[in-house]
Amino acid sequence: MRIVSAASAFPQHYYSQEMLLEALQEYWGDQIKNPHVLRRLHRHVGVDGRFLSLPKEEYLKMRTWGEANHHWIRTAKELGEKAVTGALADAGLNGQNLGAFFFVSVTGICSPSIDALLINQMGLCRNIRRVPIFGLGCVAGAAAISRAADYVRAYPDQVAVVLSVELCSLTLQREDVSMANMISAGLFGDGAAAVIVAGADCGLSGPRILATRSVFYPNTEEMMGWDVSEKGFRIVLSREIPNLVRKNLALDLDDFLAERGLTRADIGSWVLHTGGPKILEATADALGLKNGELDVSWQCLRRTGNLSSASVLVVLEEVMKNRRPEPGTLGLLAAMGPGFCSEFVLLEW
Repeated sequence: MRIVSAASAFPQHYYSQEMLLEALQEYWGDQIKNPHVLRRLHRHVGVDGRFLSLPKEEYLKMRTWGEANHHWIRTAKELGEKAVTGALADAGLNGQNLGAFFFVSVTGICSPSIDALLINQMGLCRNIRRVPIFGLGCVAGAAAISRAADYVRAYPDQVAVVLSVELCSLTLQREDVSMANMISAGLFGDGAAAVIVAGADCGLSGPRILATRSVFYPNTEEMMGWDVSEKGFRIVLSREIPNLVRKNLALDLDDFLAERGLTRADIGSWVLHTGGPKILEATADALGLKNGELDVSWQCLRRTGNLSSASVLVVLEEVMKNRRPEPGTLGLLAAMGPGFCSEFVLLEW
């Protein structure tokens, strides 16, 4: 099983963090009693700028969740096709080669799901197996690669595509000036990424998937996710997440690696979800990564913000195209998200 290619796609509207701060101050107006709090939060999220699905002034005009979700469907189809087309081209494949389609998102909904709409839009194979996944949030990019690996392990002559589309700006709640929503408004951006995973009999090159591991943390469902109401998705974001990372991540990763006779010292390449500054710092503390191992994650965070499930796939793309390790290097792709849970993918480059 191999990861053959990865490709990202972004909306055309890109704004600096300073421009977005000004737009949010206008968006929330006098609901924010102390504007300095918003400015301080934006200054500390480690983001230089982000892509938005719509021009920033259009968000002032939206009144309903239905409007936002309509924009989500339209943009998801556009970016989804662009990302999948790019990944296929990088792999030297076409849409008829795909045996399975794993689609993940947590920022909008539709039925038929986006994968079905793209099968029509792109003229993909009628026999393609569809696996739309909602609700895994930031961990979903890594989890979908694991599920695609399961699929091509069962069907080693087949190729699967993983597509993540996350349009976080379309979930913004105008009436919600909670600390969690102000942080997420400064941290999360919009984007998509696709990854091609191929079975062992396909004869395609790329980092080999050696093993995967899912870890669920019982009774932590209140740490991250959505409160869903008639107004749409309202962010749930606990300040305890960094502590959960420090408490569990190293133990779970060490257990996963030990089963294969490995330790963290054997890992030469780290492809980790961007999270945010506090999450990346907690990850570095937990895993003892103090020598630039997370530089690509930090750089992706600065360029585009946290893209939820697409983030780890964008980091993967950057590593595959610009930071490719020496052949034989062991790597780890990992993310955490609502549940709360972790996903590990052990790679050999």
